[in-house]
Amino acid sequence: MPFRVRTISSDRKVCDVLSLDLLARVIPPQLVDRVLTDCAAHQHRTRKLSQRAVVYLLVAVTLHGHLAIEDVLKKLWRSCALIWPSPPPTAPGRSAFGSRRDQLSVRPLAALFRAVCRPLATPQTRGAFRFGLRVVAMDGTKEEVANSAANERAFGRNASNRGPGAFCQILCIYLAEVGTHAIFDAVFWPWNRNEREAAERLLRSVCEGMLVLGDRGLYSYNFVEAVRERKAEALLRISSCVKPQPIRVLEDGSVLSRIRPTTSRKGRTKRRKVGAHELVRVISYRMTDPTQPGYGERFRVVTTLLDPEQAPALELARCYHERWEIELVIDEIDTHQRLAGRPLRSRTPEGVMQEMYALLLGHYCVRALMHEAALEADLDPDRLSFVGSLRVVQDLIPQFLVVSRRATARLYQHLLSEIGRERLPERTGRSCPRVIRRKMSKWPLKRDKHANWPQPSAPLDQRLVLI
Repeated sequence: MPFRVRTISSDRKVCDVLSLDLLARVIPPQLVDRVLTDCAAHQHRTRKLSQRAVVYLLVAVTLHGHLAIEDVLKKLWRSCALIWPSPPPTAPGRSAFGSRRDQLSVRPLAALFRAVCRPLATPQTRGAFRFGLRVVAMDGTKEEVANSAANERAFGRNASNRGPGAFCQILCIYLAEVGTHAIFDAVFWPWNRNEREAAERLLRSVCEGMLVLGDRGLYSYNFVEAVRERKAEALLRISSCVKPQPIRVLEDGSVLSRIRPTTSRKGRTKRRKVGAHELVRVISYRMTDPTQPGYGERFRVVTTLLDPEQAPALELARCYHERWEIELVIDEIDTHQRLAGRPLRSRTPEGVMQEMYALLLGHYCVRALMHEAALEADLDPDRLSFVGSLRVVQDLIPQFLVVSRRATARLYQHLLSEIGRERLPERTGRSCPRVIRRKMSKWPLKRDKHANWPQPSAPLDQRLVLI
């Protein structure tokens, strides 16, 4: 059955047509309006671009990393112009969108991210739970932002003996659900802030029934204690300098141990004096395959799961390596959604933060659709391609603008079936060295003196002299 095209009256406002029904499936308009009202950002005066439309357009822009902002607006508006009674109004321009972004500010996007982004997995989701717990992971990355004096003051810039870094950078710490790759909390700080301190901030979203995975950079007594206070469990790698106090060896080879608060330079802390401690199990293992990174190295992980029957040591060692799923989440955002090699567009700190929240909302929308498609196809969400799903969403966003309201449900089912066809082959054991193809360049580094390079003052023909 063909899809019917919606009809609109000539007195309709542009903001009503640019509703982006596809994104509204994950980000309901009623929730957007409530957040805008709570943040005092809702404007009663009807404009060509309402604040609700700006929110959806911000998310849509992050789903089209290969297009400039004005090109995204034109792409969406061309679909609306096809069904608009003649003559259609002019499309909103980049300057109008930019001024409305400034009026919106950061708070509504941050509040909307916290209201929308939640763990997606249900008991029917394959591969999302281990030992009866929802598996989540934390990790951090640094994103490059546009060079401007305001961004450099707010976020800073890395430097080495070869000079300052090419771009300003922002530190991003993510908390993601391993089974669905859904990011449900994030912290954004200047690039040189402590990653562990930022990760501890994310524990606000950890709750009972979760198993938190983290690398050795996140381990600390305070981190483990905070996880246990939230009635969750932890599985963390520890470095060689960490020396848990062994109590006894358990039947599966793990060691029941005791960890204590660290000592300060001035001596033992009060907490150590009163005997504060946490019971953990320590699992030690090695890689036996010479092709694996870390072959021959001793790995140690600690966990608050103390029952060897509930969580055997070998299963815990395997589970820890699922932490690499969050590396794939970061790759989805950096390489495929935002496109690697390009800094964030915004030249102000407020714009950068707004762009980051919109970026995560866009990623969450795609992952929520992929999760729903995986449930319908009875697949593990890992078997669906993020790149293929992102392209399907990019192609179908304009179609949701022109089909009739009654047909959107059928078009949505078509969308899920298309995403369900974007399948990856079953995963096999593989490894890849952490190297890059090109490290050095023969060209000099860009310095401050190159920013305002002198420009020609005469036409080309007046700058040529025959000899």
